[in-house]
Amino acid sequence: MWIHEMFGVQKPIIALLHLDALPGDPGYCGSLNEVLDHAYADLTALQNGGVDGILFANEFSLPYQPVADIATISTMAYLIGSLRSEIRLPFGVNVVKNPIATIDLGAATGAKFGRSCFSGAYMGEYGLYTSNSGEAVRHRKALGIEDFKLLYKVNPEADSYLVQRDVKVVAKSIMFGGFADGLCVSGAAAGSEPDSSILAEVYSVAKPRNVPVFCNTGCRHENVREKLQLCDAVCMGTAFKTDGCLTGRVEEARVRSFMDIVAGIRAGL
Repeated sequence: MWIHEMFGVQKPIIALLHLDALPGDPGYCGSLNEVLDHAYADLTALQNGGVDGILFANEFSLPYQPVADIATISTMAYLIGSLRSEIRLPFGVNVVKNPIATIDLGAATGAKFGRSCFSGAYMGEYGLYTSNSGEAVRHRKALGIEDFKLLYKVNPEADSYLVQRDVKVVAKSIMFGGFADGLCVSGAAAGSEPDSSILAEVYSVAKPRNVPVFCNTGCRHENVREKLQLCDAVCMGTAFKTDGCLTGRVEEARVRSFMDIVAGIRAGL
């Protein structure tokens, strides 16, 4: 499985590096140096704590936009470029709700993978969202980055399909054609635990096709043993922060204690 080759371990843990609000975002602090300093501190804590990969995301570009501003994408590229010499792990990118921008950012920064809503039609607090998987896959090819892995969200957090379908049907449909490099199963919001029964159902149809399944939100010290039985990898961020709070800063000690649990799990595989 490609995740083992990329990250060099079984059951890799990909840590979210949540960038602060960016220029143009209502919550922007007004200092790009401060945003960069926070990103550097979080990156250092995550890498020293022993995670296996990093996923840069504009988590605090609230409220999210169906088409991200050029300023958002440009600033993310600047920040990742500024940190590039410090990044020791395989890394990915996610421009929230913007799959094409995610691929563009991946091409610009040399990222190994991208996570986004590459398929499906949804509705939620930010309105209607319709993806175009054919466009995304062709855009990746046009940019000459076919090795850039696409992690598809099976059930994007906070949104719902316009028409509810069985999650196994959704997963099989996403995998049809072989262009999905991974499937991400989410909870109701960032930091919310996904239903284990849903995770298990997606895992059951993806495993025979050798497509890795990611627990995409809500993995914590208390539930990681259960979740890693039902998936191949984890994307997580909130549990690494002060008091397990989304708006906190990453604490190296929390990362280390979590990765100690993961090391024990791996030892038993």
